[in-house]
This record gives sequence, structure tokens and C-alpha cells, in this order.
Amino acid sequence: MPTINFSLKDLQNLVGKKITLKELECLIQYCKGEIENYDEASDEVTAELGDTNLPYLWSTEGIARLLKSVVGKEKGIPKIKTANSKYEIIVDSSVDAVRPYLVAFAAKGKNMDSCLIEQMIQLQEKLSENFGRKRHKVAIGIYRLKKIKFPVYYKATEPSSVKFIPLDFKKPMTQKEILEEHPKGKEYAYILEGMKRYPILIDSANNVLSFPPIINSSDTGKIEKDDSSIFFEATGTDINALNLVANIFAYALHDRGFGIFSVNIKYKNKSVKTPELKTQTIKLDKKDAERILGLQLKDNEIKKLLEKARYNIKNSLIEIPSYRADILHSIDVIEDIAIMFGYDKIKGLKLTEYTVGRTFEIVDFINSLRDFVIGHGYQEILSPVLCNKETLYDKMNITDFGTIEISNKMSETFSCVRSWLVPVLMDALSKNKHIDYPQKIFEEGIVTVRKGSKAVDYERIAIISAGKNANFTEIKQMLDYLMALIGLEYHVEDTKHESFIDGRVGRVNVRGKEIAYIGEMHPKVLSNFSLEMPVAALEINLTELFQLVKK
Repeated sequence: MPTINFSLKDLQNLVGKKITLKELECLIQYCKGEIENYDEASDEVTAELGDTNLPYLWSTEGIARLLKSVVGKEKGIPKIKTANSKYEIIVDSSVDAVRPYLVAFAAKGKNMDSCLIEQMIQLQEKLSENFGRKRHKVAIGIYRLKKIKFPVYYKATEPSSVKFIPLDFKKPMTQKEILEEHPKGKEYAYILEGMKRYPILIDSANNVLSFPPIINSSDTGKIEKDDSSIFFEATGTDINALNLVANIFAYALHDRGFGIFSVNIKYKNKSVKTPELKTQTIKLDKKDAERILGLQLKDNEIKKLLEKARYNIKNSLIEIPSYRADILHSIDVIEDIAIMFGYDKIKGLKLTEYTVGRTFEIVDFINSLRDFVIGHGYQEILSPVLCNKETLYDKMNITDFGTIEISNKMSETFSCVRSWLVPVLMDALSKNKHIDYPQKIFEEGIVTVRKGSKAVDYERIAIISAGKNANFTEIKQMLDYLMALIGLEYHVEDTKHESFIDGRVGRVNVRGKEIAYIGEMHPKVLSNFSLEMPVAALEINLTELFQLVKK
């Protein structure tokens, strides 16, 4: 969860009210946060926020904006207007395949103090690292406006064609050299891996602003205390995310008394002005709110609570601030009503039923098997339910037999739900080749298989033995022990399975039901996982086995 630091005095100034530390401990709960520490000598508060979906709260300004409404100083969406300007950024089509989108604005106000600079840097880092997925989706640059000669050009160049002095260095470097030598270049070089050209922001005087998403220029990209005007830009791969961070920054600077000036972004086929600061609306059904919260609230009470949460009410529609993108459903609005009403004020209902808690029968069954396998010298592992098709199928030398994939995946590593467990154990073996053999491991857990239009869950257990003596006989002995414990007879039928060696693989049949695969792993599979020792494996469908036991 995000942890942020800020000055208590600075927060008080922004809220316009003296707030004691004890009061802040209560008020910060409206931000889904709690105070971790307060250093009286430095006046620094450390707070942990419990929701990653509210990035506008990752600075003093965002917290103060919400608390200002909570304490009654303001209500509804803060009014902010952007002034037109002649500032312009020309986006070259060469960045389309590299880092295609950009947003920007200028801000002018009083001289920046240390509190504001610290908060801007903190917000920049938090948004880029957390919300921006380590600068891959969003990377932010803040510059001294007076140092920039407009228009600014955003383009992609040859890695060794442009030189500038990056932040924290004193010598000019090419983009290629920055990726090889600069600490930030080494840290974020993976974002540009495989690209023949790198993005750059350069002004009309041929001064480099930055090499996004890596590092700013030392000349323009370091804010000083006497600066009263700044230039903000963000580049990335998701235009909606970029618009959100621009809105968050614009509001933060507006809260500090800065005027916000739009920048015209000229693409090849269109022009846009940013920040856009567009609001969305959502309809709230009062009956839904009453049913979910168990409260009978009047229309004017709901209106006050929503305005306290910094929404605007337009007839039956709820207007959402442009610095929030977490409102996806009316339930999200209802949650804010509950927060502003106070969870502690919602009275609980009396118990109408009395029940005794107990585990499901299948859980007791599974736990007894887990204990039994551990007793035979196998070590249990616990892996994520999310996996990837390369591990599940490509490395296992088989075709996809029914996978539930994630449409909006965050990474290829966790792009689908696991459909069987043996590949997961093979992956674990491949990462533990430095451990002495034999290695005996197992895992019990849920797998999900697509069957037509349905996703079906099964409890399964997979058992693997790896070592020079691992073979079909050894793993079958484990199957014998398990079936003897359960009290069921079984037989193994010859079968074909591309993950196993022909003639050394079988289908386990109990009362006419095929409930397991057993065999020795195919050499090609061992090679795919870079394993040099024989491996024998067994995977049992415990959901189906339990049904047979009950009969």
C-alpha cells in the first residue's frame, strides 16, 4: 500500500484549519489511511493509505482537498479553470511505435518552497512507479518553464545522435550511454529493450528537456526554490492514464494557488489541448444505497454526504471529479456515502440465526491427504493460481485443453488461470536446480478448466519426484499408498500424453472414472525446463475422487 510523507503544518495551511495529530488520526480514515509515525522535530507525518485506486491522495494537496470538505470548509468538486496559451508540443510520428502519447500543461504562481517541491517529487515518483507501472505506462517530467523555448518537439531519435547532461551527472551523454552508465538508465532500460529509436523531448533552441521515460535534462529538469512557473509533461502508452495524472497534478498545483495554462499537443492528424479536466457522470439508485447500507437516508442527506466526498449533484446524476478514475459502478459511489456517513454510525442488525462453524467435508479429506504426502517425505509448495500458457502448454509439449485467460492482464507471466498443477511444480524444480537431489515436492490447490462456455473449478493434488532414481515405479508406489489410505481399488490404463514418455504414462481409473495421470516426464519437457534429472509425476483430481469416496 502507498506510504507518503508530509508536513503537518503544511497540511493545516492547505486545509485552512488547525488540526491536531489526534484529530488527524481520525480524519485520515476518510482517505482510507492511518498514521504510522509523526516526527515532532521535523514535523513530518508518515501515513499509509489503504487503497491503491485513489492516486490523487498520494500528496498533501490531495489529502487536504478531501479533508477540507470533510471539515466543512468546502463542498463538491473544486472549481478549476485552465487558461489558453501559445505553448505547443509537436509530436512526430516516429514515436508511434515507441511511446505514442503525451500530455502537458504549464503552471504559474508564487515561488516554490521546499514543501511544495518535496510533494511534487513524491507525487511524481509515486504516480510513475505505482500507477505508471514503473514508468512503463506513465512517466512524468517537471521542468523550469522559463528555460524552455516553444514549440517543443517530441520525437524518436537514433540512440547515439543526441547528447545532453542528465540529472545528477556533469558530462554530456548520448541516450545509449545513459542506458549503459546512468543509474536510472540501467534501472529502466528494459522499457526500451529491442527498440531501434528512443523518445526525446527537445525545444526550439535545441535544448533537451528529457529522455522519457528515463531521465530529465540537468539544465531544464531540476526545479529550484525560486521558480514560480513550471512545465509538466507525461508520456506513456495509455492516454486515459496520462490524462488522469495530468489532472491530478493540475489540481495539486491549483490547490497551491497556481494558475493552470493549457498546452496544445499537435499529432500528425489531430490537435488536443491538455489538461482536459473532463468530468464523468453516473446515476445512483437510492434504493440500492438503502439496501446495501441498511440506512434510510433522505435525498438531501445523500446530497450532503456526496458533496462532502467532493462530488457534484446534477438532478439525479452524480458528477465525478476529473482527478478520480476509480468510480466504475454505482457501488463505488455508495461506498463513499458510507465513508462520509461513518461506518461506526451504522448500527448492526440483531442475529436471526445461530449456526456452528465447521469445515466442508472435502477440506477435511484434502487435509488428511496433504498430511499423508508430507509424512512420506514430500515438501509442499504454494504457488499463485495465475500462470501463463507457455508454462502450462508450450513447455509441457501439449496443446491448450481449455484455459481461462485474463483480458486485461498486467503481465505475460500471470496471464491466465492455471489449468493443471504439474507444470507449476516443474517450474519450481527449474528454479531450484542448485538444491541437492532427490527433490520431492507436491502442491494441492484449485485449477480452472474451460468447458464450452463454462469455467469449472477442480481441487487437485500433484506430486513430483526428481532425481537419478525417479521413475514410474516410485511414483506408482505413492499412488498405491494414497489409494490404500482412502480404501479404493484402482487400475492404470495405457494412454498417450505428450508431456510423458510413451509406454511410461498411464490413466488412473477408479470405478470407471478417470481421475489421474501418472508417468515419467518426456525428455523434451525436461529440456524445456532446463532439467537434467529424470522426473516422475502424478496429478489426481480430488474433486472427482472425493465424490467416489462418498459413494
